[in-house]
Amino acid sequence: MSPRRNRPKAAGSSGRSAEDDPAGRYGGWQSTESWQGEEWSVRHVAGASAEGKTYRCPGCDQLIPSAVPHVVAWPEHAGVDDRRHWHKACWNAKDRRTIRVQRSRKAPRF
Repeated sequence: MSPRRNRPKAAGSSGRSAEDDPAGRYGGWQSTESWQGEEWSVRHVAGASAEGKTYRCPGCDQLIPSAVPHVVAWPEHAGVDDRRHWHKACWNAKDRRTIRVQRSRKAPRF
């Protein structure tokens, strides 16, 4: 087994950018879409690459279970910290949704 390589970050580096993540890493394809007057990078993620991870969809405020194909979107001017994981249907319906998501009384407040 080869040893793990720990390399320090370059001086002045503010972290990773969206370009550092190759599109093939997540088993999907990447495109650019216009929404709310901004350009958004949209990456389709295969279910196998999301194994063991859960995310909360900002469109419906529900969990995206492990190993479910979904969409990752972020504004082009932003970095990877602004990525959000969406259900495919929620991303497609983003223009038809209301601004405020109503939660039930027993729903967790995330």
